[in-house]
Amino acid sequence: LSLSDSLHIAVLASILSLIIYWIIRDRYRVRNLNGKHVFITGCDTGLGNSLAKWLDKRGFCVIAACATEKGSQELQCCSSLSLKTVILNLADSDSIARAVVFVTEQTAGKGLFGLVSNAEGTAPVGPTDWLRIEDFHSVLDVSLLGLIEITLKLLPLLKKAEGRVVNLMNAKGLMAFVGGGYSLSKWGMEAFSDTLRIEMRHFGVKVSIVEHGFFKAEQVNSDIIEKYLFKLWNRLTPEIRDSYGEKYLVEYIKAQRSSVKRLCDYDTSKVIKCMEHALIAKYPRTRYRAGWDAKFFWLFLSYGPSCLSDMLLRITLPAPAESRRPVHGALMSV
Repeated sequence: LSLSDSLHIAVLASILSLIIYWIIRDRYRVRNLNGKHVFITGCDTGLGNSLAKWLDKRGFCVIAACATEKGSQELQCCSSLSLKTVILNLADSDSIARAVVFVTEQTAGKGLFGLVSNAEGTAPVGPTDWLRIEDFHSVLDVSLLGLIEITLKLLPLLKKAEGRVVNLMNAKGLMAFVGGGYSLSKWGMEAFSDTLRIEMRHFGVKVSIVEHGFFKAEQVNSDIIEKYLFKLWNRLTPEIRDSYGEKYLVEYIKAQRSSVKRLCDYDTSKVIKCMEHALIAKYPRTRYRAGWDAKFFWLFLSYGPSCLSDMLLRITLPAPAESRRPVHGALMSV
């Protein structure tokens, strides 16, 4: 064999060895998980609710944070006695403080093994000149600042148990395709998670991000967004409303429904498995991507040329009545 052939074989062998090593390393699990405490936010419905039930069956001591008494009671009715619930409003520092006291009491000096941050404060979103500063606050106070605050206050318990932080976020937030605080909150949590991971590894705390696509469990959020769009439209000044035209709102909602229909995945277990792995793996991954759109569509668009995502949005979303650009119509329809 020539020197060049030997180098190629050595490189290929090294790559193959690294892949095999990663696969084997990825399969290692933490032992003695029974009785370890995991705190999960956003457990009224959706992915947080499903994860709380799943981990409860696996023997974890789950502390589920719900926004309402109804959500708390419904979750307790279909769970074991070891699952505890607490009411949490992430936009309220006093509510966060009470939740932290509750978690501290429940862990009883053992520390907190897992913190799963799940908050989808999506609405209101819409064209930027439809919004006011309080519309940004209503999303950021929950989905960014609230999650950061509760994480900071639980860090002493996480460091004591050498635990895990798992931040759940929708991958569509990686691309700013609509105005409002939604994408801002996702980019903010990405940055916060990365700095937290680097700093907390010195104390044995591992931090992971689970970026998921659009799942059926989020249909409620889509309905809420539509309701807010009508509210935003009704409060616009006549000048702004005329600049967009009555047809714009109808076409905007149609484009949104069509996008949801095309991207929606019904198997939420893909997300649950990622979150579970981040909690029980000895060497959890830095990032997980659940759902085909998270792995390919949103990831590709977020790293691809801006002209590509701009073109996609131009052919997907309607143009205002007073648009200065040529209008070819929305490509997607219901």
